[in-house]
Amino acid sequence: MARHLITSALPYINGIKHLGNMVGSMLPADVYSRYLRRRGHEVLYICATDEHGTPAELAAKEAGVPVDAFCAEQHDAQKAVYDGFELSFDYFGRSSSAQNREITQHFARRLQENGFIEERAIRQVFSIADDRFLPDRYIVGTCPHCGYDKARGDQCENCTRVLDPTDLIEPRSAISGSGELEVRETKHLFLLQSKLAGEVEEWIDANGAEWPQLASSIARKWLTEGLHDRSITRDLEWGVPVPADTWPELAAEGKVFYVWFDAPVEYIGATKEWADQDPAHRDWKSWWYEADDTVRYTEFMAKDNVPFHTVMFPATQLGTREPWKKVDYVKAFNWLNYYGGKFSTSQKRGVFTDAALELLPADYWRYFLIANAPESDDTSFSWEHFTTTVNKDLADTLGNFVNRVLSFSRKRFGDDVPAGGAPGEAETRLGAQIAELLAEYEGHMEALQFRKAATALRALWSAGNSYLEEKAPWLEIKTNEEGAALTLRTAMNLIHLYAVVSEPFIPASARAMREAFTTAGDTAPWVTAEEAKALDAVPAGTPFTVPPVLFAKITDEDLAAYKERFGGEESAA
Repeated sequence: MARHLITSALPYINGIKHLGNMVGSMLPADVYSRYLRRRGHEVLYICATDEHGTPAELAAKEAGVPVDAFCAEQHDAQKAVYDGFELSFDYFGRSSSAQNREITQHFARRLQENGFIEERAIRQVFSIADDRFLPDRYIVGTCPHCGYDKARGDQCENCTRVLDPTDLIEPRSAISGSGELEVRETKHLFLLQSKLAGEVEEWIDANGAEWPQLASSIARKWLTEGLHDRSITRDLEWGVPVPADTWPELAAEGKVFYVWFDAPVEYIGATKEWADQDPAHRDWKSWWYEADDTVRYTEFMAKDNVPFHTVMFPATQLGTREPWKKVDYVKAFNWLNYYGGKFSTSQKRGVFTDAALELLPADYWRYFLIANAPESDDTSFSWEHFTTTVNKDLADTLGNFVNRVLSFSRKRFGDDVPAGGAPGEAETRLGAQIAELLAEYEGHMEALQFRKAATALRALWSAGNSYLEEKAPWLEIKTNEEGAALTLRTAMNLIHLYAVVSEPFIPASARAMREAFTTAGDTAPWVTAEEAKALDAVPAGTPFTVPPVLFAKITDEDLAAYKERFGGEESAA
């Protein structure tokens, strides 16, 4: 079996993420990781909080706490939400770790030795009141295009125009509010991407053919427009420091690496964190450094992260002239919008992951988001669509099937799986259908086509309902008790099969279904085609219980309350 290295884009530290962030990286990575583990593969799923950069410092300042304390607190808050969603990270690290600092500085030294880093003098805004150079987001002022008076030095949030700090009208420091600013010369390190452009293109030609069109087209667009040398240092108090043994002058000035230089390195850094905490783990370098051909590396991210992961970080890796593992497959996602408008962390528009878990269990959200993942184009969240999906697919198709089968069987045959007669033509036909649908589901999961996989999973659930309607054990029992017992035993085996194969999507509900049966040694991770056809994993005589209702329906009153709290069409207009 292959060894699968899986990473999802690092969530930024400045606050709880919204549902768009969840479906654009971490959740599909989790679903895929769970599926691969169940198919017998060795999986290492790595993620971390992205903690450096200007927004972290500004958020800490606004909160009135030191930036290191702010990041530690926010890391724990985010991790609690991801635990609530049952994201099965093997390790969830922090980009501020000692391991990431060590490896980032190593990368920089190697790039310097190989002639891919250059020190250049540039002109930058200096705040006299703060006695420091100001990165672009530390400068605020009035947008020259729309007149918004809180535009940042890199972009106006109101009209979205990209800006330079010198474009702002009446610019001022975001730290002190002082307008005593002047432009001074300072030095920064530049990654010479222009010298690596040919190698990056060759690497993409050799490795990117199987990527989804969204990922490959974005990478190609960047290459076509030309790779420009990029500043990789900033004047900040919080970040991976420039190493003094290589750049003593810049280190003395307190320069740190640009967050987009150190953040992708954290995938490696977090793996080392994981290994350092438990010596029983396999050597972290076997995943990343001179990794053998059995390691397949898959990245999950939203489309705005694609350029950094398919161009900038591979250029960094290539420039070290060391055998670092590069991505094999980039699964990129479009946007999940909120009633046609963007989710907004800063404007608190849309549903955020902590609020989602306050409303309903994680499986409701997990299933809906993956079944509507923005793979081929942008999709839109609405409470109406969410309600319809939960009520139809989860409550009616799956939850009702489980409840009616187990409740009816207990009422008529007691607390053990009934025996009944031998399988007949209907059961043979059902087994063949289930095996075919299972193969379809597996094919979509292998291809990372999540919406199609959800459709196949829903079809598996629907097949059980069709069988139950055809056999109608509530009528059958009146004239053929043995036949009704067979129908219920077959349906119970479907419930067990659903528990196994639905686990990547709805892990908590899958556990409840599986634990309904008291079977000795029931540890099978997956269902073979032969087992799907036979539908006999749960034999007659097996004790069972009726679990609580798996999925409660969302009422009209619930829907109205959700729209009132979070907004509907009007909020995104």
